[in-house]
Amino acid sequence: MGAAKITPPRLPRDREGLTLERLNGNKYMQEAYIIAGYRTAVGKSKRGGFRFYRPDDLAIEVIKGLLASVPQLEPKLVDDVIVGNAVPEAEQGLQMGRIIAARAVGVHTAGVTVNRYCASGLETIAMATAKIRMGMADCIIAGGTESMSMVPTAGWKTVPAYSIAAEDPDYYLSMGLTAEAVAKEYKVSREDQDAFSLRSHQRALAAIAGGHFKTGILPVKSTKYS
Repeated sequence: MGAAKITPPRLPRDREGLTLERLNGNKYMQEAYIIAGYRTAVGKSKRGGFRFYRPDDLAIEVIKGLLASVPQLEPKLVDDVIVGNAVPEAEQGLQMGRIIAARAVGVHTAGVTVNRYCASGLETIAMATAKIRMGMADCIIAGGTESMSMVPTAGWKTVPAYSIAAEDPDYYLSMGLTAEAVAKEYKVSREDQDAFSLRSHQRALAAIAGGHFKTGILPVKSTKYS
């Protein structure tokens, strides 16, 4: 997903001519906007059409499609590519963000990989927004990529610290157990969760049918490595 600065009218400007927005009464920040966003479809782990498709290659395909959808944006204007990944190892290891940036945008563009587990992709968008609003960048591509087929949930070599496991075992709870603990503490039943999920999907389908927004799914051939 990409975020870029768009200049609104009649706002104060700093010495370099950047448009700024008033914040907290006496400070100014430039605004950040998402101008385009795409994702791939989702397949079944271990059995789906993307089971042999590398996550870095998927990200490259999406970014190329994203740039093609905004032809007025020159790739050289992209300041950074921020890629989220929950388990950065094996096929999604090394400095994947930089490699994706070089292959999808060009070697002139920086790239970084961010890990905040299941919120990794969301965190990259937050980081991109903050950097643009602070004037550290004008245009950033941000999002996440992951393969649940090629890399196990906790990685190929999980080594918890004995001292932490002995003193604070909850630190290593899985997402499933965490969800159960949250549901118990806040008294959220499974029926309430299912009902909320159903309403959310129904509203999304109605909004798509009404032409309020597009699904944003970029077609990618799933037979590349199968």
